[in-house]
Amino acid sequence: MPSIITRRATLILFGAAGLGALAATGAAIAPASGSEVYTDIIRGTGAGGFDVVAYVNAGRPVQGSVQFTHAWNGATWRFANAANRNAFAAEPERFAPAYGGHCAWAAAQGYKAKGDPRHWKIVGGRLFLNYDASVQKTWETDIPGFIVSADGNWPTLRQK
Repeated sequence: MPSIITRRATLILFGAAGLGALAATGAAIAPASGSEVYTDIIRGTGAGGFDVVAYVNAGRPVQGSVQFTHAWNGATWRFANAANRNAFAAEPERFAPAYGGHCAWAAAQGYKAKGDPRHWKIVGGRLFLNYDASVQKTWETDIPGFIVSADGNWPTLRQK
């Protein structure tokens, strides 16, 4: 559970109205799924059903299809085509989002929150997701520093 300092920082970052909306979902101020990979609760899909290979190949989010799936690391991953599914199956660590698809900024702050596949960036060949556009904007103020922090936090966070 995030500390009171983390909650206060979130309050300052998002403002009272934004925090109220986030608190209603429980996603940004409370730990997300206990799984290493953030999945949609209903569908159990990684990256919200988006094709993670397409971020590299097409340079944008592309919705995956139920026709092209691959089970890996406790999640079902969807792809736009068989070629992308096969590429992922051969090298899932290359394409899977960092921190199991949890928000990169939240991981840097020491807790899990859902990552939204519409708010993404590839850095050093790694796919990073963020909670929303506002959080991504904050994350982009110090991407290298936040990655170092998140990488350091992730071994403990992934177990929660």
